[in-house]
Amino acid sequence: MIQFRSTQLSKLIIHRVGNKTLDEGVTLSNKSIDLEKHEALTAILKNYFLSPFKTPVHYNFHHVSSLSLNEVYTTAMDMFTAKGNFNAKSRDLANILYEYSNHPKIKSGEVYVAYFEDCEINDEFVDAIGIFKSENTETFLKVYLDEKHYEVEHTDGINVNKLDKGCLIFNTAEKNGYNVVLVDNLGKGSEAQYWKDEFLKLKPLDDDFHQTKNYLQLAKDFVTEKLDDEFVMTKADKINFLNRSIEYFKENDDFNEKDFAKTVFDDTEVIKSFRNFKTEFENEHELSITGDFSISANAVKKQQRIFKSVLKLDKNFHIYIHGDKELIEKGVEKDGRKYYKIYYSDES
Repeated sequence: MIQFRSTQLSKLIIHRVGNKTLDEGVTLSNKSIDLEKHEALTAILKNYFLSPFKTPVHYNFHHVSSLSLNEVYTTAMDMFTAKGNFNAKSRDLANILYEYSNHPKIKSGEVYVAYFEDCEINDEFVDAIGIFKSENTETFLKVYLDEKHYEVEHTDGINVNKLDKGCLIFNTAEKNGYNVVLVDNLGKGSEAQYWKDEFLKLKPLDDDFHQTKNYLQLAKDFVTEKLDDEFVMTKADKINFLNRSIEYFKENDDFNEKDFAKTVFDDTEVIKSFRNFKTEFENEHELSITGDFSISANAVKKQQRIFKSVLKLDKNFHIYIHGDKELIEKGVEKDGRKYYKIYYSDES
């Protein structure tokens, strides 16, 4: 879980990185932005940089030979250790990015290197380094009053509601390659590899917390997004699957995929569909979710809120379903009105 409620943007410097194949070069700034003079702008930039990281996938830096050979990792380590080297190390990051910008489709753009203080991640407050790149500009209209009539003009600029590429490097888990989160809203083609795989060299984080978190998200997405495509399911049926899923994680210390599928779905065809969906989920989110791991109680607690057990009927009723769905009967009256019949033993 990441929170930015107390986070401060304390340093920012901007460079421009071109396409190396086209020999566009790098334009480096020699000083950072004076954020104290731009309080309103600083708030806009903070939101622009951080708002895309609401439910990110977590990664570690890695290298096939040795983590110490990952250039961005070692540069980030130097920036965390000696904050006075921020500007010089930011220029190193821009030069490293340029070396990997060697696909003809990679666009030139501004690269923002930022330093954030007091980011909350997994209940810990740490500093973070942000690396962001804007590759696309948009046309904006400016309407203004000129004496007694309005005029309009246009300008090209960056849409502050749409971050093209970015990553946050949190100053935690240093020996494992830090905890890194990623945004790449343009990375769909073969040229996309340069940002995550070549420049940053990231691999999905693989601890019990994130395995638990990712599997709960997988189960929730399957029930809410996929089941209706292949099976006839009522809302009560789906809530029952969600309840079974979260209960499995609450009641067990270790996760076993075969046992989970049988306990929660208990239907050969549904289980087959779930396994196919898992492959799609892993490919889409670039994850590798194992079938056996120790369940993180902290992750279960944080993810439980996404498992809604509320059956909403028009604007009149909310039914909270926490147990046996067999005690709920759905039907339709002769006049077309729909109903739910609820059976119970005790009233409190």
